[in-house]
Amino acid sequence: MTPPHRIVSLLPAATEILCALDRASLLVGRSHACDYPDEILDRPACTRPRLNPTASSADIQAEVSNQLKAGKALYELDVPLLTRLRPDLIITQGQCNVCAVDVADVERAAANLSPRPQVLSLAPRHLRDLWDNITSVGAALGDPESGRTLNKALKNRMANLILGTAAMKKRPTVACIEWLDPLMAAGNWVPEMVELAGGQPVVGKAGEHSPWMTWPELVQVDPDVIVLIPCGFDLERTTSDSQHLGSIPEWVKLRAVQGGMVFAADGSQHFNRPGPRLVDSLEILAQIIHPGVFPPPEGPKHWRRLRPGHFLV
Repeated sequence: MTPPHRIVSLLPAATEILCALDRASLLVGRSHACDYPDEILDRPACTRPRLNPTASSADIQAEVSNQLKAGKALYELDVPLLTRLRPDLIITQGQCNVCAVDVADVERAAANLSPRPQVLSLAPRHLRDLWDNITSVGAALGDPESGRTLNKALKNRMANLILGTAAMKKRPTVACIEWLDPLMAAGNWVPEMVELAGGQPVVGKAGEHSPWMTWPELVQVDPDVIVLIPCGFDLERTTSDSQHLGSIPEWVKLRAVQGGMVFAADGSQHFNRPGPRLVDSLEILAQIIHPGVFPPPEGPKHWRRLRPGHFLV
């Protein structure tokens, strides 16, 4: 198979994998959500959302629910642009039609392009799937060794951190929250990361889709630490949108809230995005859960502690 020369990535994680494999020069198009690294921002966006990303958490979820019930796609694929870009490889995802353009729409568009491009669909659920995805992208590029090299470097970073947490006896209970209104626990790879970072995950199950949860359920597990990582929200948006939690009676009862152990993190750039920066996300969790062992790095941080006074009553 001839290695691709014109690639469209419709998945932020895939775009980051391509760049980590030093193939940014082959990227001719991206999704509207592909925003890292900066060098790819001049590539045209081939998708656009059909909902208002600036609305409140509750309004976004209501709009998503209404669109899905009506059988409408949440994202629009710009087929004329895709035709002009003439990709020979399109990378997309088949895991979640709420997170990115539906893989079926991509397959239909690709079938009408001439020549027909290869479509590589990724569907990560476990942390180990990150390594498989990097391997798959490297193979699709005709350079499997590049994937093996990147995996080795990322695994070495993880190994150094895990050596510091493996023997820890004190392992705080941790709840990672992926949506604020209504409540959603983080699933997929996040519970595994909590364990590797020296915590005990009490909501969400590894390898399973992120589940909705009720306030009584969160009160029942009453975690030592809460990490807010709403899907698609950056650190500032998470910080701002979380203020309303103080008006919820169950929220103020939680041990983590009363003890000032609530943290906001940049879910959009890290935890929600199953690319190479999941290793950064693991390091962030370790810094949050065990600050005495893993002090935060100097310079800008991608997370912050939210003191009790932050939450509006």
